[in-house]
Amino acid sequence: MSDKSKTAMSVTRIRIGIVLFALWWIPVYLLVPTILTAIGQGSNKKAVTITTLVVVLIQTVIGFLGLFMAGKELTTTLGKVRTSKLPITVWNIFWHGDSYVNPAYLKTVKPKVKPVAAESKSEKSDINVDLITLVKSKDYARLLVLAAIIGVPISAISYFFLYFINHLENWLYVKLPLNIGFSVTPRWWPFLPLIIASLIVGIVIKYLPGKGGHVPADGFKAGGYPLPVELIGIIIAAIASIGFGAVVGPEAPLIAIGGGLGYIAIRLMKKDVPSKTAAVVAATGSFAAISTLLGSPLLGAFLLMEASGLGGDKATAALVPGLLGAGIGSLIFTGIGSLTGLGTQSLVIPNLPTFTHITIGLFGWALAIGVIAAILGTIIKRIGPLVADRVTKHTIQTVLISGLLIAALAVIYSLITGHNSTDVLFSGQSALPYFISHASSFSLAAIIILFLTKGIAYSLSLGSFRGGPVFPSMFLGTLIGIALSHFSGLPEVPAIAMGIGAMAVTMLRLPFTSVLLATLLLLSSGVTLMPLVIVAVVVAFVISTKLLPKPINT
Repeated sequence: MSDKSKTAMSVTRIRIGIVLFALWWIPVYLLVPTILTAIGQGSNKKAVTITTLVVVLIQTVIGFLGLFMAGKELTTTLGKVRTSKLPITVWNIFWHGDSYVNPAYLKTVKPKVKPVAAESKSEKSDINVDLITLVKSKDYARLLVLAAIIGVPISAISYFFLYFINHLENWLYVKLPLNIGFSVTPRWWPFLPLIIASLIVGIVIKYLPGKGGHVPADGFKAGGYPLPVELIGIIIAAIASIGFGAVVGPEAPLIAIGGGLGYIAIRLMKKDVPSKTAAVVAATGSFAAISTLLGSPLLGAFLLMEASGLGGDKATAALVPGLLGAGIGSLIFTGIGSLTGLGTQSLVIPNLPTFTHITIGLFGWALAIGVIAAILGTIIKRIGPLVADRVTKHTIQTVLISGLLIAALAVIYSLITGHNSTDVLFSGQSALPYFISHASSFSLAAIIILFLTKGIAYSLSLGSFRGGPVFPSMFLGTLIGIALSHFSGLPEVPAIAMGIGAMAVTMLRLPFTSVLLATLLLLSSGVTLMPLVIVAVVVAFVISTKLLPKPINT
């Protein structure tokens, strides 16, 4: 009696879990604009945005509930079934309520035989055989399917995270001052949100698990994943840092959030999943989350691959699910942006003049830009760890002082140049296209002052706040290029490309990604300018490496 009731309860649980998981994967949010149009609210973009976000959140909660209810037991059972019999087994469990698996459907367990040590094969041959065997295996096919399934909701969550961050910036610095009675945003306004952000981030670092994520001053890092208990702190610190005005970007928190959600999903499905499988699924979540942030899924995937330091055939097999996640993420980003009219939330630099040919003189400029970026970037990079060290000893006080200094730098820049204080604040992701298209409205003196103030704010943010270092480095590289383009013989477009590449490699230590960042973002001119960017990146990489502090011998 008791055994039978337990079995029946198990089947009911699996049925409910499958239904809930199916509701998660179905892209219901794509129907929101159509439904709102039918009831006369289709032209209300705010209503479309809020409704779409609510639907995504509800579906995500439903999906994770389904994984929790059915994931562990169903995957454990189906793991013993032959692939050809999976559909009929799932159907029998779900529709007919079968409480057992037909023994004829089970896999044949082969005895494990240890390889003979005397057999001689080259290491490279062994790796190739392992790669081919792995890719052909049914477990690998299941892993790819899982990567595709998990990539859909994580991409949607990441999209609305970016949308929320971008609109939080505008609300805090434009709409809120107007709503409380100011005719324009006061020059002193940055102090208010940055004080609040400093207190929030300081408390998160000091008291919450995970300390709000990795420290930007430690450089750009990929690989690994946060534990579920650490995700809340990472999200809070990221919103307070990126949305309130600190000079850090969203890429590092997105990678952590995507990896953490991927890890939660696979653990809900199978609690005793091997650590390597969990790591691959978590990496897939990271790929999906950052898929189009940098304007191209290829660029985002390459950033993660180079930063993780993986290589070789086995790494290729491990990263294929991630590439699949990035591709699906790109489709989701594009689909949501198209249907809701909210845009793709990725970096695009439109309306750049096409640059068709390079000259010998430009290679001289590439050498100069590489040296300048390496020296200036190294100064910025050395300040960050000093601030981070103070944060470990006096957390809230140091983060608060950093926030006050960043606000002061923004106010000083605005008072001297007459430009908006937000030029100094934030990562520069959304400001970069506007700044490039309106560079002629900035004098050379204003550009130099902007570089100095934003560079110092960047170094303080690296040590105190939580976010990524990529976009601020690109913005500062753009400032170097535009400043030098005021001199004769250096057109603006190649100057920007070389500046972005040189400053990015100085701050990130990722030469291949830095070349791609500078070339892919410049669209049709990128291929033409690639030789110049390569020279600037290599020079900056070598010089900045020589300027690194020598390791202390212990």
